[in-house]
Amino acid sequence: MRCVLVTGKGGAGTTTVAAATAVLAAQRGHRTLLLSVDPAAGLSGVLDHPVGAQETELEPNLTGRQVDLRQAVEARWPAVRAVLAHTWPSVAIDPMELEELAFLPGAIETLTLLELRDGLTAGHHDVVVVDGGPLAGMLRLLAFPETLSWYCRRLLPPDGAFARWLRPGFGRSVFGGRWGSLAAPAYDTVSRIHRAAIDLRAILTDQATTSVRLVLTPQGGALRAAQSSLTALALHGFTLDGVVVNRILSPIGADAWRAGWAAAHREELAELTSAFAPTPVLPVHYRAGEPVGLEELAAFGAAAYGELDPASVLGSGLAVGGDQPRVERTEDGFALTFGLPFVDGSQVDLARLGDDLVVTVGAFRRAVPLPAALRRCDVSAARLRGDRLVVSFVPDPDRWVRA
Repeated sequence: MRCVLVTGKGGAGTTTVAAATAVLAAQRGHRTLLLSVDPAAGLSGVLDHPVGAQETELEPNLTGRQVDLRQAVEARWPAVRAVLAHTWPSVAIDPMELEELAFLPGAIETLTLLELRDGLTAGHHDVVVVDGGPLAGMLRLLAFPETLSWYCRRLLPPDGAFARWLRPGFGRSVFGGRWGSLAAPAYDTVSRIHRAAIDLRAILTDQATTSVRLVLTPQGGALRAAQSSLTALALHGFTLDGVVVNRILSPIGADAWRAGWAAAHREELAELTSAFAPTPVLPVHYRAGEPVGLEELAAFGAAAYGELDPASVLGSGLAVGGDQPRVERTEDGFALTFGLPFVDGSQVDLARLGDDLVVTVGAFRRAVPLPAALRRCDVSAARLRGDRLVVSFVPDPDRWVRA
């Protein structure tokens, strides 16, 4: 099963590209689900067909679905109530209203990811094409499983300072009857959330399963925006397999004003193609009208992808980013390396936070869990080697002796 995550610059036509990708994939024989996780995407308008919270058949091999967070809360609330059924009577508070649950911190990301996970693991599709909307929101969503896992590790052993408060039996003795009864279900819930976050993170960062497709327009600064996007994706371990450059003006039959814009678009496209090689950069020219409906979307997709299979990893697997941190043995100790393209040393900041290495690049930050061996080491140096960040570690003698 394949997952193609379509995201990019706001207003660049992300929804159109996602829909065209799904329609073309279905027409080429793949059982395809087009899933929108962007509530403002307007997927129904692009398809010219109503799409709701349940899968809607659009044509053979193609179904569509728009994530509806309120319905997701309603659908999942009975399971939550069942877990807490024996505790509500003993706690002197009323259950929260369903609408309020969606406003809890992290609730939107959790619900959206659960809906995405269900689509990916249902087994009814060969490919799931996700309309993710603007990159900033999509990146927060994609990074959320690791963030959630980070918080869960602070609550669960062996790292959790508060794990003993959640362990069955201890919470009951400390807090007493009413609140003590919450210890066992709370501990079990956090454990299950942690496992789910790890599993979903593994799916999203598996290069063979999941890749990101970036949508841009050839305006001034397109190259810098694309490079920043790839840096952010690579920092979090996600794979970019293609860049779609939408709304390119053709010089054919153009007046002087349009010819000038067409020349500027050609320059931007050439820079993008050179900078991202060998990752495919797919140009799409302005059409006479906005592609609406399955027939127009199929034509749009065919113009964008040509002979490429929209459901595969584009460029025969020549995708960039997406590699997970690797540990290498060195003369003095170890080195932790991972891809970090289009940055220089002045943009990178490192900090050690317990058993995590916090890497900050501009506005983007990631806490990288360190393997067991590196937890007993000190950071000695860091440098960029080409498009890779190399962090050197030397063993801490005291901690190695105790181990």
